[in-house]
Amino acid sequence: MTLANEVRVHRRISEIGREAWDACADGNPFTSFDFLDALEETSCVAPQAGWGPQHLSVADEDGRIAAVMPLYAKGHSQGEYVFDHAWAQAYERAGGRYYPKLLSASPFSPVTGPRLLVRQDVDGDAARRALLGGALGLCEQRGASSVHITFPTKADWEWLGEAGLLLRQDQQYHWHNAGYATFDDFLAALSSSHRKSIRRERRDAQDGVEIVALTGDELTEAHWDAFFDFYMDTGDRKWGRPYLNRAFFSALNARMADKVLLLLARRGGRWIAGALNLIGPDCLYGRHWGAIEHVPFLHFELCYYQAIEHAIRLGLPRVEAGAQGQHKITRGYLPTPVYSAHWIADPALREPVRRYLEQEMPAVAEEIEAVTEEYSPFRRAD
Repeated sequence: MTLANEVRVHRRISEIGREAWDACADGNPFTSFDFLDALEETSCVAPQAGWGPQHLSVADEDGRIAAVMPLYAKGHSQGEYVFDHAWAQAYERAGGRYYPKLLSASPFSPVTGPRLLVRQDVDGDAARRALLGGALGLCEQRGASSVHITFPTKADWEWLGEAGLLLRQDQQYHWHNAGYATFDDFLAALSSSHRKSIRRERRDAQDGVEIVALTGDELTEAHWDAFFDFYMDTGDRKWGRPYLNRAFFSALNARMADKVLLLLARRGGRWIAGALNLIGPDCLYGRHWGAIEHVPFLHFELCYYQAIEHAIRLGLPRVEAGAQGQHKITRGYLPTPVYSAHWIADPALREPVRRYLEQEMPAVAEEIEAVTEEYSPFRRAD
């Protein structure tokens, strides 16, 4: 299918529409039309919040959308989870202007997924070239400092490197399903000490606590009211200004309830904690957690052990439990590479960043190997 030459820029994803957007997507909930549009509809993503939508589209010769790219003009580096604050500070100390920059990402979501979304019957390489060319052209046209593509799939990351972007690698902690039929099968793969520790933590977390798993039509606004209190408590303590508002969770429920797994903990008839997960075609994504009452190990139970149980039940090959947290390793979540790619317009900044990334990447790979070797809870092969 031949592509048209023009790359169009859209200030709202609604200009593209659900049918056209999702025809290019692969089922990942974080790059679905409904998720991204819910963020815009509720003003969590908006120019006044430092996230100005600049989504790109390419049409085929018949005028149908053939490829799309989620893209934002950023006035800051918050909500991204790939940290470039040091680059911004160095550039601005030298007299440059780092913001605005362009970012292709799923806002506030450090989860792996496609960023160059191409309809299956379209020449993928040509479509990706058109989208990337559109992003770089927009960078020049708007006087932006750079284009950043965060948490792409490995295949897209490698393609972006071949296209000339600077490559960066970091790590998260993911759980991988080795064909387990039950949680006990997973425990059997661990060393005895780790197996006993997890059983003890689960027993303590569930002492006097009822855990309820909700999805689809089971979810009500009362459940979201409770969860939003938990979310706000964590946000206030961790980063001061939570990114999502209450309206977003209602929009998520209205649009994507079947993709939601909300885990709530109740004690004495009162909701006290919760963890929000989204269900993808090949992954359970843990996103937000909060609690208004302390129960030992309840965080681990809701965010890690319950996620493993439900991933096994759903037949999903992995759980991504969010950014950071070395404490996840002993609970079965091993260091896993995650990726980003960067185009920096000014050679005066591009070259030092390139040198830095050339040193950073092997160090990250070495750390992944060393941490896995030292802290993995899995039984070692004889």
